[in-house]
Amino acid sequence: MSSRTSPTESLLVFSDVHLGSDLNDSGPSVARSTLIDADLAAMLAHYRAVAPPADRWRLVIAGDFVDFVGMSIDPPEGDVLATEPTPAERAFGLGGAEDHVRLKLRRAASRHPDVFAELAAFVSQGNAVTFISGNHDLEMYWSAVQEDFHALLTTGEATREEVAERVEFEPWFFHRAGLVYIEHGHQFDPFCATPFVFAPLSPTDPRRVLQSLSDTLLRYIVRRTPGMKEYGHENRGLTSYVSWGLGLGARGTARLFKRFFDAVVMLREIARAYDGPNGELVRDEHERRFADHARRKGLDEARLRDALALHAPPIGRTPRGVLASVMLDRLSVFVVMVVAIVAVASLRTQLGGWAIHATIGLLLAWTFLHVRLSRGRPDVDPATVMSARASDLAKLFPASFVVMGHTHVPTTKPLGGATYINLGSWAEEEPDPGEDQAKAYRAARTHLVVHAADGQHEAHLYAWKSGVGPCVLDALVHPLREPVADVRAAS
Repeated sequence: MSSRTSPTESLLVFSDVHLGSDLNDSGPSVARSTLIDADLAAMLAHYRAVAPPADRWRLVIAGDFVDFVGMSIDPPEGDVLATEPTPAERAFGLGGAEDHVRLKLRRAASRHPDVFAELAAFVSQGNAVTFISGNHDLEMYWSAVQEDFHALLTTGEATREEVAERVEFEPWFFHRAGLVYIEHGHQFDPFCATPFVFAPLSPTDPRRVLQSLSDTLLRYIVRRTPGMKEYGHENRGLTSYVSWGLGLGARGTARLFKRFFDAVVMLREIARAYDGPNGELVRDEHERRFADHARRKGLDEARLRDALALHAPPIGRTPRGVLASVMLDRLSVFVVMVVAIVAVASLRTQLGGWAIHATIGLLLAWTFLHVRLSRGRPDVDPATVMSARASDLAKLFPASFVVMGHTHVPTTKPLGGATYINLGSWAEEEPDPGEDQAKAYRAARTHLVVHAADGQHEAHLYAWKSGVGPCVLDALVHPLREPVADVRAAS
């Protein structure tokens, strides 16, 4: 479609919906809030009814729309899968193979019919949608999964071809020159980043999408351990986890240790595989897709590589990083030092005065190693890094607004000539029975409206209030970065 005939667009942006996060065929899970779907569907219906300042709306979903990682789905009885499930997938649910993901998408759509129905109505009315991949829905990489999305959003009022033209998938970011740059933000989180954004495949089996270190721990440990939540880990240290684990009792502690052991073994195998033939295959596929993406979008490859260089190195990329990520290096030091100190205490009669010196030496060595290993583990909360990188991105891809999600915490921050915006989330759990309601996690239900009008760029960050509608949290204005009065659909 040429720039002369492309419709102008006003942008509606949100992220981190995590549809399907409470689907668990192998046991109980933390229930998703029943209010979220109703509020999200109402918000989409509201903007269907509101005429955009431009020709049409473009909804940009900035990652983690469907929680392919978090859900645990068993294949329906009698179904034959092209990709045979691994033992881990039989125990914890289907994984990231293309045919597995298609089943998971169907289950998510069945679980959240109101959201998909409103999204289909939004598209059938002539509006457009861009899905940006997040760390929980990297599986949108597969072409068959994208086609299934098109089918789900096709209604009697829009043909499959019309839907395919209006609904697109971005593996990394969305950019409208001068106005806005949007990505999920997980690539600045070493626990969630993938080494190859254009080919997020596992080096142990390229038929499957790679799970980040954080998502592996979520899938195999957090969602399987009673009382353990997905959030709140940024404030936990080694002592906190050890005491928490012991509180599970002997059997619970043993099960937790087994889950950690299995996850770490799996992660170390993945890290080692990057140096093998499949690792080379994944790198080659990334480079091929990188060049193709730059050509199709008309982007300078050097600028794209500069942006890739801003990403955090995935901590699970090396076996050493895997151990540091789950603090097994510090736990090993803890166990060795406790055993050594107990041994010295038991030999104090034979050692005499040397027992005190040996104990002091062990405590000093323990302190030194603990501090050194602690500094080698990055911060669990990537919010600071994300806002810092936003300034660099605004220069590489000129934009008044740099927008991300991932942290689930809405915020705005001036960058000097631009503004960083975090979108918050639409992911909310029902509180556990007896849990303090004040401590239960509540989604921000935030979204962003962005457009160019009257010689300036405008962005309004809203919170959706049930029964009320959008309520302004922040209004941001920047002069036009380019001498154009409207935003075209073509980047």
